[in-house]
Amino acid sequence: MAAETYKVKDVARLSGVTVRTLHHYDAIGLLCPTRRTSAGYRLYAQADLLRLQQILVYRELGLPLEKIKMVVSDPQFDARAALVEQRAQLAAKAEQTRDMIRAVDAALRALQGDEDMNTEDLFDGFDPKKYEAEVEQRWGGGAEYAESVRRTKSYSKDDWVRIKAETHDLMQRIAAQHEAGVPPTDPVAMDLAEEHRLQIDRFYYPCSHAMHGNLGQMYTADVRFRDNLDEYGDGVAAFLSAAIEANGQRAER
Repeated sequence: MAAETYKVKDVARLSGVTVRTLHHYDAIGLLCPTRRTSAGYRLYAQADLLRLQQILVYRELGLPLEKIKMVVSDPQFDARAALVEQRAQLAAKAEQTRDMIRAVDAALRALQGDEDMNTEDLFDGFDPKKYEAEVEQRWGGGAEYAESVRRTKSYSKDDWVRIKAETHDLMQRIAAQHEAGVPPTDPVAMDLAEEHRLQIDRFYYPCSHAMHGNLGQMYTADVRFRDNLDEYGDGVAAFLSAAIEANGQRAER
């Protein structure tokens, strides 16, 4: 009896990963189906599903795709040992999340007047110190950082709703161009990159083309930014970064 196999749409349904993402994983050699039909359709085995689970856990833990591929493709890779290690990391992350939820619940009870505020409980699970060196390195305590702090402190809840909506709309339009196969050097893509720069300039701090170029590099170099942008579609971060670079070169002509 032949081992059970799954079509790509079945894998997408079981895992919640889009068909397009599965195609991307196949293209980069991260998760290739065990075999294909005579018509070329992908067929995944149970071993492929286990590998996909490991990929998703590593993604959840913050590893970029390139690093994940190196890990799971290593001939010395031990799937069971990896799962044990992943479980330990997830358990630690879950404990921190539980602490943060308790802190948020404490704040909600205080705001509702159900109990007096215990200030020591407000910051359980939070570790802002790990970001301080990064902020200093990227901003250097300079004018842009100070201006961003000044502006964001003045925004109301309605302001944030509007800013979030405008940002989301722009990112959807950027993702649509990437999905359509428009190259980042196309004037349409560069115009969207310019709109992105002007949004930052308007909402946060004066953003020159040089500053925007630095941000574009960070969007692909920093896994957190890359993963956040790639929520709009795999490769959107790289597409936006390239469009930002092209737009900066256009501005210099």
